[in-house]
Amino acid sequence: MAKVLVVDDEPNIVLSLEFLMQQAGFDVATAEDGESALTSVAEGAPDLILLDISLPGISGFDVLEQLRADPAHAELPIIMLTAHGREVEREKGLALGADDYITKPFSTQALVDKVQGLLGEAG
Repeated sequence: MAKVLVVDDEPNIVLSLEFLMQQAGFDVATAEDGESALTSVAEGAPDLILLDISLPGISGFDVLEQLRADPAHAELPIIMLTAHGREVEREKGLALGADDYITKPFSTQALVDKVQGLLGEAG
């Protein structure tokens, strides 16, 4: 079973994403900030990360950059989540190596499809 790490500081979003990913058949871990996300990855890398940009402490962009700089996690699929649909943020995320980008509020089915696509699993 593929493991998805959900990183967001809003408990209601974490809960809904956790439920959504579990319903889609994934094992789910959660982190509420960038530091705990990096710790979680170091302890056991997930198969994919759903990463919010606006986090307390280090931002999602910083987490993305640190993971991409580590050869062990350079290929780890990462989907950025943001409440800001600004093109500049999307471009920055993709330039830093994000695999995809989702703007909140998001379509649950579209998100599941993206996750399954990145993990090579048919829906």
